Amino acid sequence: MTPQEQPKPLISALGLDVGRKRVGVAGCDRTGLIATGITTVDRTSFEKDVEQIQQIVNEREVQVLVVGLPYSMDGSLGFQARHVQKFATRLAKALKLPVEYVDERLTSFQAEQLLIAENRSPSRNKGLIDRKAASLILQQWLDTRRASFQSTVVAVEY
Repeated sequence: MTPQEQPKPLISALGLDVGRKRVGVAGCDRTGLIATGITTVDRTSFEKDVEQIQQIVNEREVQVLVVGLPYSMDGSLGFQARHVQKFATRLAKALKLPVEYVDERLTSFQAEQLLIAENRSPSRNKGLIDRKAASLILQQWLDTRRASFQSTVVAVEY
């Protein structure tokens, strides 16, 4: 059986771009190829945030949370990154799901650039930026996962 014929495990992951005011949410197709923005959750209280995200988790049968971690440019975990980790840990526990982190440096900047390329105003589309950033975070995780899966399949074959 060649690596191309090897069935890839299906995955349902949720990408989260956690900010102080909003959480951008992205999902992927079951094959784990493409991430797309789903919604933006306006943060009010932890309980309400969990409620809204739980609904998406149930609808999409999510198996893993993929959270963008805003490392500092020098690679260290700063104040905001620790806040994101604390929120993600509490959220994962409340949802009874595993959490994985992705380096999200510059994803919001990339998302803004995508909006500018579409002739849309970043200042008027904050929620859209959060969704696009969440999809960039999830896409990065999916691509890394797929690459490591393919290299394991090749390694097993020889």
